[in-house]
Amino acid sequence: MTETLKTAGFLAGALALVIAAGMTGPERRLPSVMSDEGQAFYPEFRDAQAVKAIEVVDYDEPTATARPLKVEFRKNRWLIATNNDYPIDVGDRLVKTSAALIDLKKDQVKSDAPQDHPKYGVIDPLDQKGSLQGRGKRVTLRDAKKAVLADFILGKPVENKPGWRYVRVPGGKRTYAVKTDADPSARFADWVNAGLLRMPQAQIRRIAIQSYAVDQAAGTMDQGETVVLTQEGGQWKSPGATVREDVAKSLATTLDGLKIVDARPKPAELAHDLGSGQMRLSMETMLALRRFGFLLTQTGRILASDGEMTVEMVNGVAYQIRFGDVAATSDAAKGAGADRYLFVTASWDQARATKYGDTTGAGEKSARDLNARFADWFYVIGNADFQKLRLKKAQVLR
Repeated sequence: MTETLKTAGFLAGALALVIAAGMTGPERRLPSVMSDEGQAFYPEFRDAQAVKAIEVVDYDEPTATARPLKVEFRKNRWLIATNNDYPIDVGDRLVKTSAALIDLKKDQVKSDAPQDHPKYGVIDPLDQKGSLQGRGKRVTLRDAKKAVLADFILGKPVENKPGWRYVRVPGGKRTYAVKTDADPSARFADWVNAGLLRMPQAQIRRIAIQSYAVDQAAGTMDQGETVVLTQEGGQWKSPGATVREDVAKSLATTLDGLKIVDARPKPAELAHDLGSGQMRLSMETMLALRRFGFLLTQTGRILASDGEMTVEMVNGVAYQIRFGDVAATSDAAKGAGADRYLFVTASWDQARATKYGDTTGAGEKSARDLNARFADWFYVIGNADFQKLRLKKAQVLR
């Protein structure tokens, strides 16, 4: 075969390969990129009731810290495992979260490049080595055997597409644009129902704020001042003074909807004493109270580092709310002051109920139920709520 014929043969073969590549190449490349569009992320996850644990890890860029929250079903009830197994009534929150993630589909492939993860906000918040910017929220659902039902990193919202956000599966390179409203919270307060004190503002009849302060280290007490407010027919009054109605209403609204941002367990002995209605002057009790900013006196009175307030209800129940030390919590509002420990107890008095026109006696059982609820926990409230509750005369009276 002459060199000319050989060359022609090579050219013809090369041309055939080019034509074949042109015909088959796009068909091969398209499936490799788009093959899973429209498919479910976890096709076997079909039952929201199968979820027995949800783990949410958010990321706080200013402090470069991951914020985990884990809710799980144990001991026949739902507990916030990351907050001392605080019991909660989940209601439909977990079911809604689970339902929003069931059959979640890979709607649109956006990128297979790991370098695009920061842009889409889908870096794993638990990643020990990646960029500190562009981290997403990781949500993991598990069944009763702790097996993973679904696991996602939820990233930034998709531009100009409301109800869409970028999503990646942990360990995977591919980022998707997904139609979903799922956005579970990693904040303790969002999993705890409002109305901690069960104190409807319309049923409040009297509030007494004692703004004393105790310095346990120095062994001193500043008596401060006392503000007394009463509510009649929806109007707030105070002996010998005019009440700033907006401030008083804000106070009542805060009490009605008070939310906790954390809770710390009381020692078993102290919880038992509170449940039984009798406080013992044991060393364990005194040390436990002191650690959170409270002081048990020789007469059995509990004092608080930042004062207290008494709230009387129409059914004869009186709440004693004591303000303890500053609490260091992960959900503390940055730049807005510190959260605060609360020590709450309730009591009932027939004469008080009669005074306010309640003769049913239902307040007695209500006080027992409240004390059973409060007995096990030191509560933590946000600084903003603390400032609305611990008012001084100049703030609420003219």
